[in-house]
Amino acid sequence: MSQLLLQDKVAIVTGAGRGLGEAIARAYAAEGAKVIVSDLDAEAAQKVAASLPGASAVACDVRVPAQVEALVAAATKQHGRLDIMVANAGVAMLSPLVATSYEQWREVTSVNLDGVFLCIRYAAPALIAAGGGAIVTMASVTAKAACPLIGSYAAAKAGVVSLTQTAATELRAHNIRVNAILPAFIETDMVKPRKKEFEQMLGIPDFDAVIAQRQGRYGTPQEVANLAVFLASERASFSNGSPFVLDGGVSSSLL
Repeated sequence: MSQLLLQDKVAIVTGAGRGLGEAIARAYAAEGAKVIVSDLDAEAAQKVAASLPGASAVACDVRVPAQVEALVAAATKQHGRLDIMVANAGVAMLSPLVATSYEQWREVTSVNLDGVFLCIRYAAPALIAAGGGAIVTMASVTAKAACPLIGSYAAAKAGVVSLTQTAATELRAHNIRVNAILPAFIETDMVKPRKKEFEQMLGIPDFDAVIAQRQGRYGTPQEVANLAVFLASERASFSNGSPFVLDGGVSSSLL
């Protein structure tokens, strides 16, 4: 019987109360990891953790340095180490740039970019103390190609790619790998409710038809989770500082 890919690894997954984070937490647990399920919604985090073997829940607002620091401390206190950090927590909003207030801009970038910085900043010392490990950040294909109405989201995700590459370079000597996942449209609770908004604001009659033409179909949370497992495992031992595009080919084709 082959060994599980993340056997006995201690992993924090932020934004794991639903969506991509929940799928990643479940995939990690299935591969033998001890998962700390973190989310701003404490009840959602607890519900997911209760369904996974060896998992625990910690509520955390990734915009708040003290809370991210406490999240890492809780993991190391409970398990004595930290091996994996998945900086997944994110938010999105639809608004043309010229109609976006500074408060709305900061609402998006504070979670999607500042939050990733804080996860790296506070996880790194714990990973160094453990002798190394992996950090997986959640960017987006919008970091590579523009999409109207989500300029603040795309800008933050482009920042995540750059931040990932810098962290990978700086932490390489400590046996820490840092890689980013760049999904296209994935069928999650963040995307599905916004189909009608895209249709109305862009004059698109059928957003699903656009997805079918541009990327073939919606991606699934499990497909993102599969990549997150690989990047956290020793199978990705020579992958560092890389933006892994997971987009059905949308960024590779004009049509």
